[in-house]
Amino acid sequence: MPLDRAAAWDLVCEWTQSESLRKHMLAVETAMRAYARQFGADEEGWAVAGLLHDFDYERFPNDAHSATEEHPAHGVRHLRSLGVSDETCTAIMGHADYTGTPRDTPMAKTLFAVDELCGLVTAATYVRPSKSILDLEASSVKKKMKDKGFARGVSREDITLGAAELGVELDAHIAFVVDALRANADALGLKGA
Repeated sequence: MPLDRAAAWDLVCEWTQSESLRKHMLAVETAMRAYARQFGADEEGWAVAGLLHDFDYERFPNDAHSATEEHPAHGVRHLRSLGVSDETCTAIMGHADYTGTPRDTPMAKTLFAVDELCGLVTAATYVRPSKSILDLEASSVKKKMKDKGFARGVSREDITLGAAELGVELDAHIAFVVDALRANADALGLKGA
């Protein structure tokens, strides 16, 4: 039986103390929910996959990029022990390119496509004078993406590859994710002053 959203959030809170990492997982959940709605997919299932994708990162950061140890492999083993679906577990493994897990479902492709982009959109919001996503344009995010010195930890290659794997044009993908996060700005802490 899959974890419901409340149980998934409890797991996130149990394993992750960092408020910024929790907000990142909420942002990815938001983008996953929006894409599921657009694709006519299981909105709750996709949202839970987005929410849980980094729940083990704080405890098992995996600086060595091991495909079988630490993040996300450790977390996925735990999720499997809880009865989380293979589709969700495989998508979570696939969001970390270094695991070599094929992204062969729409859920897996979408999770990979939105993960790094949510980080870039959030960073672009924080440097705005308003600190608000409500006045953030997709073109500003694209400009920040080209600035290699900005949000260095965000993989531009993953963002570009993710859009291509998802079969969407990059500018449209950025705009879609900005709009999705904008709709949940308050919960994500992106509403500004």
